[in-house]
Amino acid sequence: MAKRFAIAGITVLSGLMATGSYAQKTGLNGQVGTITTAVPFLRISPDARSGAMGDVGIALSPDANAQYWNVAKVATNTKDFGASVTYTPWLKDLVPDVFLGYVSLYKKFGENNDQAISGSLRYFNLGNIDYTTIDATPAGSGKPREFSFDVGYSRRFSPYLSLGVTLRYISSNIAAGAAQDNSASYKPGKAFAGDIGVFYSKTKEISEERSGTFSAGAVLSNVGSQISYSETRRDFLPVNLGIGVAYTYKIDNYNKITGSLDLNKALVPAPVTYAGVNGDSLALPEKGVISGMLSSFSKAPPGYGTTVSVGGEYWYQDQFAVRAGYFYENKNNGDRQYFTCGLGVRYSVFGLNFSYLVPSGSGVARNPLSNTLRFSLTFDFDKGAFGKKEG
Repeated sequence: MAKRFAIAGITVLSGLMATGSYAQKTGLNGQVGTITTAVPFLRISPDARSGAMGDVGIALSPDANAQYWNVAKVATNTKDFGASVTYTPWLKDLVPDVFLGYVSLYKKFGENNDQAISGSLRYFNLGNIDYTTIDATPAGSGKPREFSFDVGYSRRFSPYLSLGVTLRYISSNIAAGAAQDNSASYKPGKAFAGDIGVFYSKTKEISEERSGTFSAGAVLSNVGSQISYSETRRDFLPVNLGIGVAYTYKIDNYNKITGSLDLNKALVPAPVTYAGVNGDSLALPEKGVISGMLSSFSKAPPGYGTTVSVGGEYWYQDQFAVRAGYFYENKNNGDRQYFTCGLGVRYSVFGLNFSYLVPSGSGVARNPLSNTLRFSLTFDFDKGAFGKKEG
């Protein structure tokens, strides 16, 4: 039961429904607490390949999960059609029934096969929740759920450069079953958002067997309307700016290695201190979407909302892969720091990826993301895979 109360608290924070502070109170001027926005599940990596590499993915070689990382990569897929299904048990060390499900697919088309349309569905199940008030009084029980649905379009504009855009619908019902009172009436939150991405990749032949591929990408994600769970306030989506680079070295016809680096910055305003009857509290300021994004640079401490991901991948005969990575977040912004590892296997049109987040810390300091698992099943097809072409 104690774990249920804990996850209920996480749920409330996720939707910014509490009337107190929305970040750990450590002050602003150089001291900022955990960054909290609505629908944080939009920033959970749903891809086991990237999950094994420290959550890098902006500039990695494209696959069916490119829709999440950088929609511009979709048009550069070597296959004509692909799909992926991922299952991620979330906060495994706290509760057994919280998970993220993800399904994505793409189809290339056009005279030169240089365009692609893609789509994805994310479903976040928060399990069965026993809600409590701020003074631990039972406040009902329910089954909170969140999901988002995306449609993307991408196109190659040269052999090396591609662009893409995504439109997203978001639904967040995190108070399902919670008791209502006269002071607050909660409702499911709904919002619309979009991504825009750019991807560059060029291969240089070194010898008959060896080659090097440099890739770079940038993506602005989750830019859209604010979301509301009540009549009294609207909250920020997890707007993010990410840039990434990757380099793949083909050693010979059997072996190749990839190194990748991603830098991400949350484009949400830093919390500010407000004076109240019960003392000062820390909360996100009430700003518009654009002004909030700009203030994340101009009115925030250096490094606010930034994370760094580093990952490596080794392939043997394009059939077996070994991966590892590291994720770093400043201790004043959440303090997520962890190592990851994983494996991949590919046979014909099928691929299976697995990732594992290495346990860290102990006791109360144990990382709640420890033992996080991800499983991805991918499918990639060329034209004629379902039968002979006409003509």
